[in-house]
Amino acid sequence: MGGCKDSGSTTEMGSGDHAPPTGFSERIPIYDFDKLESKYLKINSSETYIINFWATWCQPCVKELPAFEKLYSQYQNQGVHLVLVSLDFPDKLETGVIPFVEKHDLKGEVVLLDDPDANTWIPKVSESWSGAIPATILLKNGTRQFYEQSFTYESLEKEVQNLLKR
Repeated sequence: MGGCKDSGSTTEMGSGDHAPPTGFSERIPIYDFDKLESKYLKINSSETYIINFWATWCQPCVKELPAFEKLYSQYQNQGVHLVLVSLDFPDKLETGVIPFVEKHDLKGEVVLLDDPDANTWIPKVSESWSGAIPATILLKNGTRQFYEQSFTYESLEKEVQNLLKR
């Protein structure tokens, strides 16, 4: 897995099997990549899906989340869905991810990806993805656009508006 994309610096994520923590919250499900792919990445819908890969330890990810949340609140009545895919370790769900989601009052659907074989699933997300986060996919009507970058509200809104016109 790559790191956090921030002016050339990276924070490496380790790999390995991590069992879901006890006390697992139903609000934030844990998926392996196959489940994530079948539920969200293979959608062919007239609805618009924004799928953002992020982590609580990634400063650029945390910085851009308010833009995603603002856009979601303003466009959800136009069929826009927001899925925030946390790449935090599953053992950090209860102590890190859930408190973060609650503190920041995230309204988008949050899921945690637990699949240590990043070398297999990263190219399935996009052949051009280095694995660095934040990374975002926009999906609508079979159109799939991938971005390995941070977004401002304005830049994200521009991309979503272009997709809504399709």
